[in-house]
Amino acid sequence: MLTFSVMETEPPEPRAILVGIQTPSVDDAEHAASIEELSRLVKTLGYEVVGTISQKRDGTGGGTVLGPGRLEELAAITGGTGVVGSMAIPLKSKARKRFENAGEKRQGSQIGPDREMSPKPEFVIVDHEISPSQIRNLERATGAQVLDRTGVIVEIFHRHAHSREAKLQVEIARLKYVSPRLRESAARSERQRGSGAGESDLDLERRKIRDRLAELKGQLEDIHRQNDQRRSARRDQLRVALVGYTNAGKSSLMRALTGSDVLVADKLFATLDTTVRALKPETKPRVLVSDTVGFIKKLPHDLVASFRSTLAEALEASLLLLVVDASDSTHESQLEVSRNTLREIGAGIVPSRLLLNKIDRVSEADRAALHAKHPDAILLSAKSPEDVAELRETIVAFFEAEMVEDQLVLPYSKQALLGDVYNSVRVLSDDYDTTGQILKVRGLPVTIARLRRALAVS
Repeated sequence: MLTFSVMETEPPEPRAILVGIQTPSVDDAEHAASIEELSRLVKTLGYEVVGTISQKRDGTGGGTVLGPGRLEELAAITGGTGVVGSMAIPLKSKARKRFENAGEKRQGSQIGPDREMSPKPEFVIVDHEISPSQIRNLERATGAQVLDRTGVIVEIFHRHAHSREAKLQVEIARLKYVSPRLRESAARSERQRGSGAGESDLDLERRKIRDRLAELKGQLEDIHRQNDQRRSARRDQLRVALVGYTNAGKSSLMRALTGSDVLVADKLFATLDTTVRALKPETKPRVLVSDTVGFIKKLPHDLVASFRSTLAEALEASLLLLVVDASDSTHESQLEVSRNTLREIGAGIVPSRLLLNKIDRVSEADRAALHAKHPDAILLSAKSPEDVAELRETIVAFFEAEMVEDQLVLPYSKQALLGDVYNSVRVLSDDYDTTGQILKVRGLPVTIARLRRALAVS
């Protein structure tokens, strides 16, 4: 008896070609870094990047973003006509097919040795935020689906959101991104939905989006109120927030400092959900460490506004650890983006320490240069137990400098509050007299004041 096994094969990755516009204010190195970052974003989506087309222009205000020559070149790669015409799919002449398959390498494109690509790229990804009409025009000219940088980031957020709060935040951002693009959709029909209905397909979808946004915002406000209550309960606790550019190693440091099982992945925006864990080994009082969503250049404003809770952790922390990937050639620009974003959300005044992470990937000469440029920074690797232990001591020392010693009297009638005392401050010694338990403690002045009010005899 013969048996046959059928091997399941993974579907091929969608293929994408990147489009970049270099304006006069952007130098070659900055433009190349932006394209490289877009490539990583696209790969995070699971797409295969097959090439790049760049053009130097004064801006991105043209109807098709690219000039006529570059647009024709892009269309030859994707199988389009290169013409912004009707939405009907044109019949290709033999001459057009020969042109598409000629394999001529044109200046300004990076496609690789084999120009004849089969299948053709299904996606064109533009390294800028472009208008709905520009997206429509590019789709008509190239025959491919067009996404801009904002659309890619929104889609990554959508895929990586796990908690209910993060999913609500991302859906709000997606709907805000999609809504203005509905009126430019090429396949949209404006026919009336029934005689006398008075509402087109487009009007109906717009109304559905408005209703859904109102519903989502209501649900999100409920979650925010709950989060605000939890943060209020932690207000006088010792709190540290890890902030910085996406993929700088914040989650790796979070795992090393707290022993938590947070996701660690070499992907952009692997962490979207706020995680709060206690510093390990635990201190008295406890130090809480928060992992936050990463920053990125040209982060859409709707996403910055939507992720209020994770950014609130940075705003309300006592100490910010600003994490930078020191091994990245663009780490200085990433640091500037992170600092600008912190200022934008009002966290620029929170005390902070700069952590130059992944230092194990940096040469000795580059380490010396980093130390000279950032003398107050901590150079470390999240993979080094010695570096992590030293960082832990730095965190503890920061809070120790703010602490004072004092004395609390715990009445015998309020012994139920003893656990709160031990969790909130460090008890140095205890004694007893006729009034109750006498505790010598060390902690933050605001915490000691709160405990004294709670222990006061009514």
